[in-house]
Amino acid sequence: MLAITKLFALILKKLRYNILMVKLVYIIIANLIISLASLVGVFTLSIKEKKLDKILHLFISLSAGVMMGGAFLHLLPEAQEKISNTTDIYLILLFAFVFFFLIERFLFWRHCHVHGKCEVHNTFGYMNLVGDGFHNFIDGVVIAGSFMTDIRLGIVTSLAVILHEIPQEIGDFGVLLYSGFSKKKALMANFLVATIAVLGGIVGYFLSLKIANFISYLLPFTAGGFLYISACDLIPEIRKETNMQKSLTAFGVFLIGILIMYLSKFLLHE
Repeated sequence: MLAITKLFALILKKLRYNILMVKLVYIIIANLIISLASLVGVFTLSIKEKKLDKILHLFISLSAGVMMGGAFLHLLPEAQEKISNTTDIYLILLFAFVFFFLIERFLFWRHCHVHGKCEVHNTFGYMNLVGDGFHNFIDGVVIAGSFMTDIRLGIVTSLAVILHEIPQEIGDFGVLLYSGFSKKKALMANFLVATIAVLGGIVGYFLSLKIANFISYLLPFTAGGFLYISACDLIPEIRKETNMQKSLTAFGVFLIGILIMYLSKFLLHE
């Protein structure tokens, strides 16, 4: 009987190890895919600025909807299942909102979504890379926490992040060009900084194994970050549009982003 119990415990340990390894692979692959979004900047060079602005406007609208929907429909409900004290959830949510505000204000975490329309100077390109590196590291930790909670939640979170990264990386590429970087240097610098997300993912993975309840409390923190980016960075960009038809189109795409997150609850569950 004792031998059977030990064998059963060994099998469970082996299964848990395999599941954790699978999750680590998911985390690394997701962050690598998101890092590749930094290369999208080079494709914008052949697109006329007017057409690029239109494409980015729709991407920003979709990203805002996906992030808003991800926070309210996935991350916060998941946090409520894991954290018994609701007050803790909203305190962490508020802390994350303030934290992301401080990062944007004091660490030059800029979200320049329109190609070439950020005010830059000679040193701003390097400061932008520093801020972007910190941002990518946090993204990696966030994605790791989501995958460690549930692979389906990790997929949803990765989708929200990558939709936000595409317009941001285009903006960052433009900032580097306008601050004096050559096209090749700007592309390489942007990509190398983007890969810091992989490091963040690995760190997040090991933190989740070592620190009790790390994942549970990371969920409302992620939701707070998504809400800040959506409400303070993306939606204000959408509101700048003065043409009524374009505004309605952007609002429709915003709602589509929320709908994607709503439908994903059922699709991923199946």
